[in-house]
Amino acid sequence: MNKTVVQNINVGVDTGKDSLDIHIRPLDEYFKVSNNKKGIGEAIKRLRKLDIERIVIESTGRYEAEFVAACAKADIPFSVVNPVHVKRFAGAIGRRAKTDKLDAALIAQFGEVIQPKLSRLKPENMQKMADVVRRRNQLIEMQTKEKNRLQIMSKAIQPNIKAMLVLLKKQISKMNDELAKLIESCPDYRAKSELVQSMPGIGKISAAALISYLPELGLMNSKQVASLVGVAPMNKESGKYKGKQVTQGGRHQVRTVLFMAMMSAMQCNQKFKVFYERLVGAGKPKKVAIIACVRKMVIILNSMVRDGVMWEEKTV
Repeated sequence: MNKTVVQNINVGVDTGKDSLDIHIRPLDEYFKVSNNKKGIGEAIKRLRKLDIERIVIESTGRYEAEFVAACAKADIPFSVVNPVHVKRFAGAIGRRAKTDKLDAALIAQFGEVIQPKLSRLKPENMQKMADVVRRRNQLIEMQTKEKNRLQIMSKAIQPNIKAMLVLLKKQISKMNDELAKLIESCPDYRAKSELVQSMPGIGKISAAALISYLPELGLMNSKQVASLVGVAPMNKESGKYKGKQVTQGGRHQVRTVLFMAMMSAMQCNQKFKVFYERLVGAGKPKKVAIIACVRKMVIILNSMVRDGVMWEEKTV
């Protein structure tokens, strides 16, 4: 297949739930496709004709996954970047106008000027990992319900419940094995998993959930990652009214994983245990203290992944 011979071609992709806006720089070409299998196929067919240096796309957490997977399959170099970095770049060059078309052009310019590192992730495995984690959580929930039923149902029904529990246990074990294979399949996943698991309280399942549900981990500052997870305190003020700070929004899947991890960490991680007890001793409600601990946990995990360092007691 003949490719257009133009050097330093950077492609910017503005991702939406329903569409992809694509700008090719320096050719100054723009086109738009649906963010589905058909539209992505059309985009890849057109982009493969070019000698592309990199396709730059912002990490949204989900909407870019199928397009990135198609780029990886077509062997087109791509870079998944932190949206905050693009926003700061826009501020640095004085770009204030905002439309999907302009955003795509901005992202392409960001790629040309900043030249972000190419991504080596396997996005199709990231999506699969998220699905496996989700299914495992469903099986765990089913297992808990069956165990509760075992306590209240008659003896005549208990053999059926026990048989179901055996089946659920096997399926959960199967999901665990699948997660382990997915992590081992990619050096980036394996390295990130080892880093976060070095923190007492974070296990293989928690690590897999963080990789799949929070791919931006290590790419943001403390306030940004806490806000993305939904554990950052938000002020409630209007005029003379001064309300209590509350946490809201964020990715509930990640928050649930970290809450469970914190329950374990407070038993085996002395630093978090002391921090929790100090907050409770100061009069903080237990739930508020746990949220504060989770916020501290995600901030530390973010810095560990960002700097590529293992857990140390003095980290806290």
